[in-house]
Amino acid sequence: MNLKEKPGLGELLRYVGELVDQGAETHYQTMGLNYRPRYTPVLRALHAGAETVTDITARSHLTQGAISQTVALLEGDGLITRHAVNDGRKSGIQLTEAGQALVTKLEQHWMATFDAIANLETEIGYPLRQVLEAAAQALERQGFSARIATVKN
Repeated sequence: MNLKEKPGLGELLRYVGELVDQGAETHYQTMGLNYRPRYTPVLRALHAGAETVTDITARSHLTQGAISQTVALLEGDGLITRHAVNDGRKSGIQLTEAGQALVTKLEQHWMATFDAIANLETEIGYPLRQVLEAAAQALERQGFSARIATVKN
């Protein structure tokens, strides 16, 4: 095997992610939106009932750090606000009127996005989301570092 010619898993995942994000960003521009694709998982989670960074993290496959950074950007753009919650240790997050209006505008787009993903999966002949979910679950059971160590021994 010639390692110089064969891309690694992380490289391919980042490349596919970049292609998806670039396509999404282009489409947001055609919709007349100044919108970052990274907002989507947070806005979708809030729209589905999440109320804290912890809730959003539990509903997505993103790290708490990535969610916190995105929440700060959303707050800076006036799409969400923070408020105190009962236990005082966390902040609650809610959509502003502008955030709610944006989510309303994006709902149909999000449905079309999932249809586009289904079309992609049909074209390539693989249930890509299902494969990635299965890979994530396997890596949660045994991390990639442990898997490398196993094959090196």
